[in-house]
Amino acid sequence: MESLKGRDLLSLADLSASELNSLLELAAQLKKGEVQWRCNKVLGLLFSKASTRTRVSLTVAMYQLGGQVIDLLPNVIQVSRGEPLIDTARVLDRYLDVLAIRTFEQQDLETFAEYAKIPVINALTDREHPCQILADLLTSKECFGNLEGRTLTYVGDGNNVAHSLLLGCALAGMNVRVATPPKFEPNGEIVAQARQMAAGRTEVMITTDPVAAVTGSQVVYTDVWASMGQEASAGDRLPVFQPYQVNKELLAKAAPEAIVLHCLPAHRGEEITDEVMEGSRSRIWDQAENRLHAQKALLASILGNELSNFQ
Repeated sequence: MESLKGRDLLSLADLSASELNSLLELAAQLKKGEVQWRCNKVLGLLFSKASTRTRVSLTVAMYQLGGQVIDLLPNVIQVSRGEPLIDTARVLDRYLDVLAIRTFEQQDLETFAEYAKIPVINALTDREHPCQILADLLTSKECFGNLEGRTLTYVGDGNNVAHSLLLGCALAGMNVRVATPPKFEPNGEIVAQARQMAAGRTEVMITTDPVAAVTGSQVVYTDVWASMGQEASAGDRLPVFQPYQVNKELLAKAAPEAIVLHCLPAHRGEEITDEVMEGSRSRIWDQAENRLHAQKALLASILGNELSNFQ
């Protein structure tokens, strides 16, 4: 993965199809212990939003690779007192080897990447969540052996996870369908970008019909109906999104071998039922574990290819 060394990951669109496939292969090898990677590098975490899986998996991944982690809480560094992002970026560039940022605006992430020479990783913005989708694709590949020609359906809000799924599935050669209520569709620019990346090889469907979207799918995916920062509208969204709940009736429309994914945290009884979440088709906990392995592969690839093969 020499091609990723020193590069940013701000969007899955930053990757080529071969680079994505190589990341997934490396993640699988690291998970099985077939390769090891050791470093003496420092990862900074600058998170302006709450995080469980992303924060913990990036931290554990870096420690397991032999590196160190500094948690740069916004309320204890000078950005909380108005220091310009461009100044903070240029200072952190002198201390760290790689920086993962979780923030609201994609533009803030891009500003950091512009002024810092070190690699910058998108650990979630309101626009995209690429690290999550690496784990989702890894989980799907573990279940089906290959991704090309498979169909993933996302049901719910057209949010950052939906955006990155559109791009990631297009890169991976998967059909991707997104079913949302009217006025909650994914960003039109990202839909157009995904269709361009799919280049007619695979289907990119945007619909308001959850049954049509799920029918025949191998992967059924959902997320909360109100993302971080939208909590005030959560109550108003409930009746609008109720027909998009992933329950046993909707899941029955999927392919017989279909699996269920959820990026977590889940609001059980809202976007997904307990019965489905705890059912035999759920791969949600494997998916959560794979955040660690996918991000370990990403960090190893960005920081260099000092890998040892133990096969």
